Amino acid sequence: MVFSSIVFLFYFLPIFLIVYFVTPKKLKNSVLFLSGLIFYAWGEPINVIYMLLCILINYGAGRLMERADKNEKRRKLIMILAVVFSLGLLGVFKYSGFFAGIFGLDIQTPALPIGISFYTFQSMSYCIDLYRRSIGVQKSIVDFGAYVTMFPQLIAGPIVRYADVERELNQRSVNLPAMGEGVGTFTCGLAKKVILANSIGMLWTEIKGHDLGQLSACTAWIGILAYTFQIYFDFSGYSDMAIGLGKMLGFHFPKNFDHPYQATSITDFWRRWHITLSTWFREYVYIPLGGNRVSKLKWVRNLMIVWGLTGFWHGASWNFIFWGLYFGILLTVEKLWLGKYIQKLPRFLAWLYTFFCVVISWVMFDLSTVSQITTFIKSMFGGSGVLIDDYARYQFHTYVLIFLLCALSATSFGKWLLEKVRRSKRVDQILCVLTPVVQMGLFVLCIAYLVNETYNPFLYFRF
Repeated sequence: MVFSSIVFLFYFLPIFLIVYFVTPKKLKNSVLFLSGLIFYAWGEPINVIYMLLCILINYGAGRLMERADKNEKRRKLIMILAVVFSLGLLGVFKYSGFFAGIFGLDIQTPALPIGISFYTFQSMSYCIDLYRRSIGVQKSIVDFGAYVTMFPQLIAGPIVRYADVERELNQRSVNLPAMGEGVGTFTCGLAKKVILANSIGMLWTEIKGHDLGQLSACTAWIGILAYTFQIYFDFSGYSDMAIGLGKMLGFHFPKNFDHPYQATSITDFWRRWHITLSTWFREYVYIPLGGNRVSKLKWVRNLMIVWGLTGFWHGASWNFIFWGLYFGILLTVEKLWLGKYIQKLPRFLAWLYTFFCVVISWVMFDLSTVSQITTFIKSMFGGSGVLIDDYARYQFHTYVLIFLLCALSATSFGKWLLEKVRRSKRVDQILCVLTPVVQMGLFVLCIAYLVNETYNPFLYFRF
């Protein structure tokens, strides 16, 4: 079940909210746990078994660590075993086919459970943080299950660490302003996904269906720019919907995106893109390896390990590993040498360098073979011998308005303008009245799109 579906918007969500808000406080986590299981089971019921197993093992590990409070060696062993189990579960479903292919083994690989990369990382963070004594043990298996299966962020994040919601799992409240803010955030996320990502994504799907070596340079650039906007609005739209749903329930999930296409360096980009994933790898891989408190050679090693794993987390394919290492190399070069020169550049040139590098990265991210990647990049720079053709002109004229809307929506201009005009009390009062009307209009427009269009993928579901 996806958020941008009629079933979710008009059946699951209203029924859940009614049941949730009429349920006594002490039973709300039970409702959250059960609803998460129903939500997850909608696509493939058998996958619930693996999720429940993950919950049982990590919950049990937490209770065992609590009992071994005075024995550090035993606590460490329990934590390691829990992490190995979670990684093993992830490895069997996500990576067994990849390694079987490397060693030439012909084995039947199981179907990948949706969202397994997200909920295994969350479960691991609980056990690691508990071992570090930075959080308290969760004694209720229902409350722990509610944390892991919380449907707003279950499928595609943000990656919510237990520490982020520890207090709110035990005690939370929702008032009318918070509910309204949650509805607004959810609606904006839905619009990002349905109106922007879906519309521009159809163009990329069409273009990459052609012979990549025969694309004109303009067609190739139009296509990859379409994907650049699609993946941002698809993923950030989902994150916004998750954050909005969380607010409706009294949770405050961490921000996952901060206008990444405004970044003026690759370092800056990764402070703004998929923030919760970057935070997870920094806290649980980079810092334990020594971070930057080691020799320069070991620091480079740490950085490349983290970014190789970041790419591998996205998918069991060489293109994702190349994508991760590509960013690892860029970040290393920036920190060792290039960064000081980028800082001296005019802001526009620094932005242009960053955006160019990011756009190239999306070619590696979406095209699965080295041959496809190199062929497409050659076409971007005139490899087909054609710079512009009638097809490129046609697609440009067809999609120019949606490109402009995407470009504007990817910046913080709207937020800046809103803050500017709200300094006037009179304007602020008018906006307080107009905002719900605009949000309702956006919601109706999204429903119209969903009813009329069949193209409605969620790109990050495969991770």
